[in-house]
Amino acid sequence: MDPAQTAILLIGFQNDYFAADGVLRKVVEEGVVGGNILPNTLDLIRGLWNSPVHMVSTPIQFTEGYSELQDPVGILRAIRDVGAFRAGTRGGATIPELEALGERIVPVPGKRGLNAFSNTDLDHYLRARGVRDVVLAGVVTAVCIDSTGRSAFEQGYRVTVLSDCTAGRSELEQRFYLDQVFPLYAGVMDHHQLLAALRAPQ
Repeated sequence: MDPAQTAILLIGFQNDYFAADGVLRKVVEEGVVGGNILPNTLDLIRGLWNSPVHMVSTPIQFTEGYSELQDPVGILRAIRDVGAFRAGTRGGATIPELEALGERIVPVPGKRGLNAFSNTDLDHYLRARGVRDVVLAGVVTAVCIDSTGRSAFEQGYRVTVLSDCTAGRSELEQRFYLDQVFPLYAGVMDHHQLLAALRAPQ
């Protein structure tokens, strides 16, 4: 894995999921609290700080009236119903731990659904920088992580999912996706293994 051709995609690191009072915190609380997703992700970022690895966040945000959503179902309906991820609100903002890292993490806005490639310039951004390997971190494992990973695979990227930097709605869901779903199209490793792979001689 060539660091210069690798991008870490940081998905869903927003206050509505991660803050103690986030309106969707309960959806991922088991994985966020018990799985140490945030400390592991920050350790990964620190370990790659001086490397050529690209780090990209793909926040999901909506206008006040959710005009972007037409007859939403499932999780998108739940997001609208609880008023989550509104632009300009604390809940819709990136968590302070990532905001503090400044320009090292590049935001690619426009995400309105489950797949970070849809309705955004993410594919253009990655191809313009010669990225071949896409590494996924964030939430929710069975939703945005899986949807983005499948899209990346179908567009020709090599995909890796970080087992200890992602969180599902339950440990059972997390294990099922790591063991049974992701291996169908992606590699699965923890962040220590990724750091070792990126530091290995090319």
